[in-house]
Amino acid sequence: MSELPAIAEFLPGYEATGWLGIGAPKRTAAGIVERLNAEINAALADPAIAARLDTMGIEPTPMTSADFGKFIAAETDKWAKVIAFAHIKPE
Repeated sequence: MSELPAIAEFLPGYEATGWLGIGAPKRTAAGIVERLNAEINAALADPAIAARLDTMGIEPTPMTSADFGKFIAAETDKWAKVIAFAHIKPE
């Protein structure tokens, strides 16, 4: 629908993306988390897996577990502000 303008053209700074990630319970040993992170990032670097994800419209963003934690915190903060500004209440 190329004739329709993008939301960002009306709302400067607008950004909304879908994302998914893999987590572990909070008290999981650091060594296990690091191993899982390394193996998942290695899988995402595999050309066959990358090609399959691409066919599904998924763009992997490998990161460390610490960076993923920061990403989740930033997303939580961003959407909490939107919810507060819009006075959104749970139903």
